[in-house]
Amino acid sequence: MLTTLKTAYTDTRAADLAWALGREPLPALAVLDLQLNGATLQLRLLGASHQVLLEQDEGSCSETVACMPGSSTPLPLGVAKRLGEWEYEFAARVETLTQGQFAGRAQELLALVADHPNSLAGTFPGSPHAFTAMLAQRHEGQVRWRTWHAYPQEGQLVVTRSRVGVRMPAAL
Repeated sequence: MLTTLKTAYTDTRAADLAWALGREPLPALAVLDLQLNGATLQLRLLGASHQVLLEQDEGSCSETVACMPGSSTPLPLGVAKRLGEWEYEFAARVETLTQGQFAGRAQELLALVADHPNSLAGTFPGSPHAFTAMLAQRHEGQVRWRTWHAYPQEGQLVVTRSRVGVRMPAAL
């Protein structure tokens, strides 16, 4: 689902993004509720940031990537954690692109998510390449999502991917 967010695009920076697990739901500009084979997933656009809320029989998980005042956890390159019966993995990277590359990449990503049933993307009025997008799927018992946070004024695109799945016993 592609939507125009009803808010002005503020001059945020990719470097201002922080990561957190376990936060309560934050006010969202757009929300998409999904049912993925027994998993209830809520994709939430918070402006130039996102929040994912996951509920399953095995437990719940809340991931937030946002500009969070007072946060001491900057956006990590990677995280692996045990959450009860689950394994959680997160990875992030920042792509720095020329203006032309950025425009092309923005169009490509928005086309990818625009009509996908498990996606939520929001563009900002006044800047066609300023957007936040999310795409979720369930594969082999794992729930996965990818996100893209576009900062056209810097030519930067923050790309994240997350995975939550039941912990597998160690092989003998």
